Amino acid sequence: QVQLVESGGGLVQAGGSLRLGCATSTRTFIYYTMGWFRQAPGKGREFVGAISRSAGRTYYADSVKGRFTISRDNAKNTVYLQMNSLKPEDTAVYYCAGRDGSGVYTEEGKYDYWGQGTQVTVSS
Repeated sequence: QVQLVESGGGLVQAGGSLRLGCATSTRTFIYYTMGWFRQAPGKGREFVGAISRSAGRTYYADSVKGRFTISRDNAKNTVYLQMNSLKPEDTAVYYCAGRDGSGVYTEEGKYDYWGQGTQVTVSS
């Protein structure tokens, strides 16, 4: 069973930045497409962004495009989400997800493994 552990959440003022990390125990991390999702209070989980296995391709939701950046360090089995110019509407629990295979997908059903989530709160 692959374990994903997020870190880096917290409270930040609007306009600020946070970097989330997601570390995994699997030694085959390089074969996983990685994604980030979020769930705001009272809402469903939504796609934030994803990165291909080789990090050659990234894809973002329109709501975060230009503000958030996904990267990965395959040597450290870790994926990152750099969040800049944060807005109160970015407040949510953020989840990382892993897909055992290729393809960058926005649908949560395409991902096989999930972290426990980390809270991000942006104050106005």
